[in-house]
Amino acid sequence: MKDYKNIITMEAGKRSGKPCIRGLRITVYDVLSYLASGMTHKEILHDFPSLTEEDILACLSYAADHEHLTLVA
Repeated sequence: MKDYKNIITMEAGKRSGKPCIRGLRITVYDVLSYLASGMTHKEILHDFPSLTEEDILACLSYAADHEHLTLVA
């Protein structure tokens, strides 16, 4: 998934402007942390029924794009 821009949102008053999923209070960081801790997509979706598989893939795409844009000085 490359086009995550309709899924990942940033609002100044929500979670300190961190990237969230569809305006929810679940951040990209939250989802990435769950994945890094070993949770499966199925477990995340079970624990957070408001999320979809597409949301998880959007978080991964967002992280990949931002990693690609990171410059080392």
